Amino acid sequence: MDVNQLMATAKALMTEGKGLLAMDESNPTCNKRFAALGIAQTPEARRAYRDLIVTTPGLGDFISGAILFDETLRQQTNAGISFVDALKKAGIIPGIKVDTGARDMAGFPGEKVTEGLDGLRPRLAEYAAMGARFAKWRAVITVGDGIPTWSCIEANAHALARYAALCQEAGLVPIVEPEVLMDGSHTLEQCLAATEKSQHALFHQLYQMRVDLRGVILKPNMVLPGKACPRQDPVDRVADVTVTCLLANVPAILPGVAFLSGGQSAELASQRLQAMNLRFQGRMPWALTFSYSRAIQQPALELWKGQPANIPAAQRALHQRAACNSAARRGVYNAAMEKHPGQS
Repeated sequence: MDVNQLMATAKALMTEGKGLLAMDESNPTCNKRFAALGIAQTPEARRAYRDLIVTTPGLGDFISGAILFDETLRQQTNAGISFVDALKKAGIIPGIKVDTGARDMAGFPGEKVTEGLDGLRPRLAEYAAMGARFAKWRAVITVGDGIPTWSCIEANAHALARYAALCQEAGLVPIVEPEVLMDGSHTLEQCLAATEKSQHALFHQLYQMRVDLRGVILKPNMVLPGKACPRQDPVDRVADVTVTCLLANVPAILPGVAFLSGGQSAELASQRLQAMNLRFQGRMPWALTFSYSRAIQQPALELWKGQPANIPAAQRALHQRAACNSAARRGVYNAAMEKHPGQS
C-alpha cells in the first residue's frame, strides 16, 4: 500500500469546486430507469447513454471523479476510446463500484447486508490494472418499526471496513457509503439517530481493520425525513443537523465527504449542499461535496430518451446540473442557475 498515492488520489477527488458523478447503476437499475422512459434495455443502449455522459463538453470543469459499473469500465465511446481513457482525457478520475448488491439479512426482517467480499481481492487488482483509481461500496440502512438494529448496522460497517482495507491494499481509494434510506415515513430525528449510529460504527470498524483514514472518502446520506413523512424540514435545518452529525462522528483526518443524493430532487440536492457550505464555512475540517447520480443525470436522461438527435440537449442539461452542484460546493449557487439549459 502506497499511502502517499492514496492521499494524492483522495486530494484530487476533493479538488475545490468539484464533486463526483455516480454513473455506477447496475444493469437492472439502469434498465428500470430506461423502461420508465421507453428506452430499449440493451447493452448498446446503456453504452450509448454512458457515451453521452463521458463525452459531455466541459464536464471535467465540475467533476473530479466518475464511479463506473463493471460493464461500463469495459466499454468504449462511439469513437472507439475506452471510457476510462475518455474520462482521463477530460480530467476526470475513473472509479468503480465493487459491491454486488444488498441482500436480505437472515434473521432480521426488513434489513439488508451488502455482499461482494468473496473474490474481491483479484477483482480489485483487475480494476486497478484497467485504470480505476478508487472504488465504492454501498450499504443500505432502513428506518422503520424497530429498525435499524445494531446487528444490521454493525454487519454493514464490518463489510465496509473489510472492503476498504482490501481497496487500500490494491492502491485504490475506498469510498465508504453507509446510506440511511429516504424510503418511509420516519422523521428527521429518526434518520439522525440511525445516521449517527451508522457513522459511529463505521469509523470504529475502519480503525479495527487498520484502514488509513487519510486515503478514505465518506459518502453519506443527508439527514432527512422519510419521503412519506408529513413534516418535511426546511433546507437550513437539514443543513444544520447533517453537518452537526458529521462533526460529531467523522474524524477530522478524513480528506472529504461526498453526499449521495438518495432520491432527492435535483434542485433540493443542490440547495441543501449550498446551505451546508454556506452555514458551516470555515468550520469543517474536511471538504464537503457531492457524489450524485440521479440528481445530476435524471434531467439529461429524460431529455435523451434514447434518441441520438437529443444528445446535445441532454448534454447541456448534464453540464448544467454539474455546474449547479459545483456552485453549491463553493457556496455560490442560486436559483437563477436553474434556468433551462440552452436559454440565454
